[in-house]
Amino acid sequence: MPTHAEKRLVPYTADQIFDLVADVERYPEFLPWCLGARVRERNANTITADLLIGFRMVRERFTSRVQLDRPRRIDVSYTHGPFRYLNNHWEFIPQPQGSCVIDFYVDFEFRSRMLQKLIGLLFNEAVKRMVGAFEARARHLYGTPGAAGAAVKPV
Repeated sequence: MPTHAEKRLVPYTADQIFDLVADVERYPEFLPWCLGARVRERNANTITADLLIGFRMVRERFTSRVQLDRPRRIDVSYTHGPFRYLNNHWEFIPQPQGSCVIDFYVDFEFRSRMLQKLIGLLFNEAVKRMVGAFEARARHLYGTPGAAGAAVKPV
């Protein structure tokens, strides 16, 4: 039952970070262990997508429903795959001078005890790498902010 909650101030707008997180099709380009992404259905406020994740010899595909509440929130609910459950949300809180606070939460449990033990050992490092990948993607897409906001600071 790994759980992670984090608030982080980033030097990008809520709209920019919302767009980055909502662009599920691009996850394999930058997100560690994401080997594939396919959108099954998309409308103005909902995406149903399959993600293929892999680590060493383990590969798993899961389907999730992504609720988009532009530009403030993204909620991910699990619909099919290797988990008992998956709860995930992103909240984007605008700040002065064009930055935003990201409030990120994820909680899940695999059906397989073996996968659960494996992720338990790697979970903290995996989350750090994933958060770092989203930050690097923001810099790639939107550039490095000026000296006043160059560093991404935890809140």
